[in-house]
Amino acid sequence: MDEVARDALPVVVVGAGPVGLAAAAHLLERGLEPLVLEAGDGPGAAVRAWGHVRLFSPWRYDVDAAARRLLEATGWVAPDPDALPTGDELVRDYLAPLAATDALASRLRTGTRVVAVARDGADRTRSLGRDRRGYRVRTVTADGRVEDVRARAVLDASGTSGTPNPLGTSGLPAVGEEVAAPFLAGALPDVLGADRDRFAGRRTLVVGMGHSAANTLLALLELGEAVPHTAVTWAIRGGSPRRLFAGGADDELPARGLLGTRLRRALEAGRLTLVRRASIERLEPEGDLVRVLGTARDEVLDVRVHTVVNATGFRPDLAMLREVRLDLDPVVESPARLAVLIDPNHHSCGTVPPHGEALLSHPDDGFYLVGMKSYGRAPTFLLATGYEQVRSVAAALAGDRTAADRVALDLPATGVCSTDLAGDTDGTAGTAGAACCGGTAEPQLVTLGAGAPAGAGPTAGLGARLRVGVGVGAGIGVGVGVGFASGVPHGRSGDAADAGDDQR
Repeated sequence: MDEVARDALPVVVVGAGPVGLAAAAHLLERGLEPLVLEAGDGPGAAVRAWGHVRLFSPWRYDVDAAARRLLEATGWVAPDPDALPTGDELVRDYLAPLAATDALASRLRTGTRVVAVARDGADRTRSLGRDRRGYRVRTVTADGRVEDVRARAVLDASGTSGTPNPLGTSGLPAVGEEVAAPFLAGALPDVLGADRDRFAGRRTLVVGMGHSAANTLLALLELGEAVPHTAVTWAIRGGSPRRLFAGGADDELPARGLLGTRLRRALEAGRLTLVRRASIERLEPEGDLVRVLGTARDEVLDVRVHTVVNATGFRPDLAMLREVRLDLDPVVESPARLAVLIDPNHHSCGTVPPHGEALLSHPDDGFYLVGMKSYGRAPTFLLATGYEQVRSVAAALAGDRTAADRVALDLPATGVCSTDLAGDTDGTAGTAGAACCGGTAEPQLVTLGAGAPAGAGPTAGLGARLRVGVGVGAGIGVGVGVGFASGVPHGRSGDAADAGDDQR
């Protein structure tokens, strides 16, 4: 395939979630032709799966700038910028109208699952002429037809919700986990709504120590107040839940901070049972119960419950990318240059410097992981981060290197996280000034602008006001903490535990 033919092909965007549709909007503004391939039956299919859950971020951070411009041209009225939408509201009031615009409707194929991506006419091992080749994207339609789509570039915004981490230890499924699948409820069941009967008056084990686990635990506790004999056990792999509790009032996304505060109070009141350092080895169905076997500290773990909520996080599906030459971090499976900013062993919150195409590129030019999938196994992704990623990538694909490299985020303040906890085994936080994302304890306010295509309107440049640390540089990956402060220092390395405990 020669260069002219490649440039005539569309840019394939995998996934019609918030970041995928934003990517399409930015590509259109840059004069590029997007084609969005969505496995579900409509936009935001993965979001609808947790539609009952309310986001931490208010609307002002949930709408992409280029997407807003497309919508406003149709007379769309933005929701209250300070309101916190549910997943269903995000789809109904934003993603569905966006996908229905004249600009995007004809460029969106639903019921089309991407199963493989490769350079067109070259497998992973072939180098000769590789840079001149576009991409071949293999898809399977809802009725089982296999179709190949050719693309000049590919943005994989397919997310990670389809590949949850297993319950078992060491990153492997527990013995019997597949057989016990009917007893597993996923990360965010609708405890107070559609799934109420599954949990009311029954015993539930929640595994995990993230915000999904906290949401489910609080819903179960609320259900328990109304329905007797609703029992909740919470299993965590670490030695302390402090990392989830610590944000509280210091979290600049108040709804997120409140989760930890409420959960801590419930635990202190004895309303749920906490199992620390849990290692699940085996699942055994027994009638309408499942027996969960393993260890907890140095003791035997042996509980029988009706349902297990596996809020153990997610990992990217990389099997579909086997023929693409990727540069991935061996720990979190994100683009290697991004990994140092998001590794959960050291980072606890959304304190990630604005970043774009330069950190997301791979050895195969024109291929990008964007959105949640770009974070690999790291759990702290925010929509605004993904929107800036695709703005930068679209600029780079259009040949505007200056705009691609000038990245910014419209977020309220620096994050607060640090990694120096060598002596912190008693659960106390380290020095607040040692920020793992760079900067000092007292940020200064600066203004940064992000490029946008000519004629995009007065709001095209993000013109983001960012609180950044002293000594900010202009290079990629510089020491600047930009994000919503969570009030949680140190990431996993800050978990309170006895010396030698495995906090992963």
